[in-house]
Amino acid sequence: QIFFFFLPTPEVRLAIFRIHLGKRGQDESRFDLNELVTLSEGFTGAEIEQTVVSALYSARAATKALDSELLRQEIERTKPLSILMAEKIAYLRAWAADRTVSAE
Repeated sequence: QIFFFFLPTPEVRLAIFRIHLGKRGQDESRFDLNELVTLSEGFTGAEIEQTVVSALYSARAATKALDSELLRQEIERTKPLSILMAEKIAYLRAWAADRTVSAE
C-alpha cells in the first residue's frame, strides 16, 4: 500500500506550532496560536517550523522576545509550496486519489 499525506489540518498545524515553539524554549501561552493556525493555512510542517526559526532570528536581531506579531510577519512573508506549486500539487492529488490510501 502507498500512503498519501497532504497538507496538515488546523489541528495538526496547532500541534506543529506547539512542538516547534516548545523545542525552542518558548511558552506557548504567550502566543495567539489560533491566529497562527489560521494564517498558516496551506503550509507544510517544515514551512511552519521554518517560520518559527526565522521569527526567532528576527527577534534576536531586534533584541526582543519572540511574539505572535513576529510569527505573523514571517508567515505573511512566506509563500508556501501549496501556492508556488499549486498546479503540480493538484496533479499529484488527482493521481493519488485512486492509487493511495489517505494517511489522515
